[in-house]
Amino acid sequence: MTDQFDLTDDQREIQELARRFTADRITPFAAEWDEKHIFPRDTIKAAAELGFASIYVSEESGGINLGRLEAALIMEAMAYGCPSTSAFISIHNMASWMIDRFGGQAVKDRYLPSLVTMDRIASYCLTEPGSGSDAAALKTRAVRDGDHYIVNGTKQFISGGGENEVYVTMVRTGAEGPKGISCLVIEKDMPGVSFGANERKLGWHSQRRAK
Repeated sequence: MTDQFDLTDDQREIQELARRFTADRITPFAAEWDEKHIFPRDTIKAAAELGFASIYVSEESGGINLGRLEAALIMEAMAYGCPSTSAFISIHNMASWMIDRFGGQAVKDRYLPSLVTMDRIASYCLTEPGSGSDAAALKTRAVRDGDHYIVNGTKQFISGGGENEVYVTMVRTGAEGPKGISCLVIEKDMPGVSFGANERKLGWHSQRRAK
């Protein structure tokens, strides 16, 4: 006799919460968002009130500190109403988690309070025109200049490009290959940051994707 997998009571409650949120705030509006290319910022921010903007973020940093299974249940439920919106929220969660997991305390203090509430929205920037999602081949370079970095390069197909306020950006600070890559948090309004045209997509029009 083999053991049968089943969700815990807490996991079922999380799943049901996400399903109710989807039924009330996403499903009735998803077709209009896609048709009219509407970014549903108010709905996305409402998800943060349920903790869905900080699923992986530690409780010490204001998150709900859940695991990948719980996150999958939440994203699956929201994707039933709108895959684009679900994916966008997932990307924000990954960016917030990277800051919480690997950022110094000053970086956490600067960004996480507003990311947990989605007063600011984040995405991560890996993909480049010449390397796709091959992280080891990225060309965007960052050179230290006193207390700052000078960054040169182009990212592509970035969810929320031009809409988000925060971009967790993979850059090359060392030699070629994976060991030469670092990660910087770049803000939308920092000098030199610019955004290209929205990518042409089949569906997924409720979120901007741009260089």
